[in-house]
Amino acid sequence: MKVILVNGSPHKDGCTYTALCEVQKTLNEAGIETEIFWIKTKPIIGCTACLKCREKGQCTFDNDVVNEFVKKAYDADGFIFGSPVYYAGATGAITSFLDRAFYSNAQSTGLEAFKHKPASVICSARRGGTTATYEQLIKYLGISQMPIISSFYWNMVHGNTPEEVRQDLEGLATMRQLGRNMAFFLKCIEAGKNEGLAPEEEQKIATNFIR
Repeated sequence: MKVILVNGSPHKDGCTYTALCEVQKTLNEAGIETEIFWIKTKPIIGCTACLKCREKGQCTFDNDVVNEFVKKAYDADGFIFGSPVYYAGATGAITSFLDRAFYSNAQSTGLEAFKHKPASVICSARRGGTTATYEQLIKYLGISQMPIISSFYWNMVHGNTPEEVRQDLEGLATMRQLGRNMAFFLKCIEAGKNEGLAPEEEQKIATNFIR
């Protein structure tokens, strides 16, 4: 079993990374393989609704990390998406990244890379905006049939530097509990599969307001 932890910060080893590492360590202790995937600093274009993904089977823009991540996602069993807080919301880069990753996969394969796989989000801030960022990011999971893994507090850490984040004892404990809950859920899914259990699909119906 493998979990990909996405670092949506422009800082490779910053506060978001520090929080993800706490989750990663706990997952590894539970026997879960992990990979931290950094979206890097190269500009990530937003979705242009060109719908080329329906023809190509992936996003038509292939000059950043989006398609690379989606290819890895097929082999993953769970996900943690992390972002720092910018103006009380997620970064523009992680927003563009997730828009294109989820939409292109939905249009080309029906979300085969993501659906039914447990996932969660974590946020990092100096002071405020974490709950708004959490609510923003969690929506990608809720529309994609992904069981959402929680902790005993909303998944956030506080600090302006990695050193300050390491002083946020409650935040770090929240990350560790998130890791434990993710590991437990993955093992439950594995046990269910061994018993022949599988999700049932309802036929999707789209009801537009204007026809």
